[in-house]
Amino acid sequence: MDDTSDDGNLKSDFSHLNADMLHTVLELVSDGIWDWNANTGFVYRNPGWYEMLGYPRHSLENSVFTWENVIHPEDYPQVMTLFDDYINRRAPHYQIEYRCRKKDGSYLWIEDRGYVIARNPDGSVARMVGAHRDIHTRKCSVEQLERRNQSLEALVAERTRELSRVNQQLQLQLDENRSLAERDALTLVANRYRLEKVLLEECDRAQRFRLPLALIAMDIDDFKPINDQHGHGVGDQTLLQVVECLESCLRQGDLLARWGGDEFMVVLPKSSLETATALAENICQTMRKIPTRSNLHVTLSLGVAERRMNESPAALMARADQALYRAKAAGKDGVST
Repeated sequence: MDDTSDDGNLKSDFSHLNADMLHTVLELVSDGIWDWNANTGFVYRNPGWYEMLGYPRHSLENSVFTWENVIHPEDYPQVMTLFDDYINRRAPHYQIEYRCRKKDGSYLWIEDRGYVIARNPDGSVARMVGAHRDIHTRKCSVEQLERRNQSLEALVAERTRELSRVNQQLQLQLDENRSLAERDALTLVANRYRLEKVLLEECDRAQRFRLPLALIAMDIDDFKPINDQHGHGVGDQTLLQVVECLESCLRQGDLLARWGGDEFMVVLPKSSLETATALAENICQTMRKIPTRSNLHVTLSLGVAERRMNESPAALMARADQALYRAKAAGKDGVST
């Protein structure tokens, strides 16, 4: 069943129900029911949804991020692929099984089904409802039957434990290597690889949920003379000082990355051009007040851009970089959009 099926008249009637009346009815349902108003971003979840995952009723944020945050990381890509295919009419149904994190940190297998009940004139989703159903017992029963059918169960269990210990050690090493691979060696902030990875993820999220996303490109004014006149040691100390200033100005969830040389970029999720420009101005002012080493006067030029609908990460970065050049041309030590 999808939003273009024969019972469209029923969905049309349902979509016009008073929201308060609908939510009152859903308070009585034991399954985990959700109701997403895509135009406002508000997501209603009934008490059954919270009780299934062990949370107090209506204790979490009423947004899509609550849902994103409870999906098991291994299941997340598959869930989002099917979700995108359905809301964009590339798939006839949205029905999938995956794991959700409970309040105690354990994971619960659920079946998630959803239906678009209203669309905007441009075809985008206006409203969608669905339900999460607890299928953990069934999933566990299947796993138990499979284990009973395995031969040499005791030996397999011992080998599995040994493999698990080895995997944990390998995972720790892998996590350490990944962390090193995604950090700049000097400043320890995100490097170019991580910047491109995160920016792609945030562009996808901004496109999917129609959220604002901004990017700041910046560099140190007249950095080359600092290296030439005072040496690379002083240049490195200047970079570290700038990073310390930037980190003091950024918010939780913002990503600071070194793009190369003395150029940095900041990814600002859920941020408009106005918000990002105000943050850039604050960075500029804060940098002017910080005491400098070796009697150097260090300033920054910053360019700000907000993502446009359907804009690629590369195009967004190019516009932020162009804004940075305009800040340089305007006399440096300032912000341009």
